Amino acid sequence: MSDVALLGDDGAALAATVIDAWISTWLDEGTFLLAAERQKVTDGSGSARWYLRFAGEEKDAITVWATLRQRTLHTEVQLMATPEENLEEVYAYLLRCNAEMYGMAYAFGPDDALYLMGRTSAVGLEEGTLDRVFGSAVHYVDRHYPIAMALGFPAWYRRRPARNRSRSGQ
Repeated sequence: MSDVALLGDDGAALAATVIDAWISTWLDEGTFLLAAERQKVTDGSGSARWYLRFAGEEKDAITVWATLRQRTLHTEVQLMATPEENLEEVYAYLLRCNAEMYGMAYAFGPDDALYLMGRTSAVGLEEGTLDRVFGSAVHYVDRHYPIAMALGFPAWYRRRPARNRSRSGQ
C-alpha cells in the first residue's frame, strides 16, 4: 500500500485547478508550452488527463500525457517506437540514463514503444512541482532522444542542425 495520501474529490479538484492555472500561465507566455487539452478520463485510470505539447529542440513537439490519479500525477512521453536495430544498445543507453534522472525513468509502454514515465504526489500539488515535472520531461527527451534514435534507427535518423539548441545553451 502506498504511503501517499488519497486525494479525495476536493483534493482532486484542487490539484486540477493548480494544473489548469499552470497551463494558462505557460500558454500565455507562448514559447515553451505550445498547446494543451484537458479530457475526462473514461477508462478508470484517473480523474482527468491533460495532453501538453511543448516545444522541443530535436523534435518539433514533445507531448506529455499527465493523468491525475487517486494519489499521484502520472506523466508519460513516448520517446520512440521500438528500435529497428541495435536494441540492446538502445536499452542499455536508456537504462544508464535512468540512473541520472530524478523522478522519471524510461520504460516499455504500449506496443513495446519506449516511454519516459514519472509520477509525483498529487497531494499539495504546486506550480513549482509542475515546473520541475514538465521541465524535466522536456529536458530528458531533448537530451536523450537524439542518441537513442541514432542508435535505434541508424539507416534514416539524422540529427537536426543546431538551430533550436540555443534555448538549453548547447
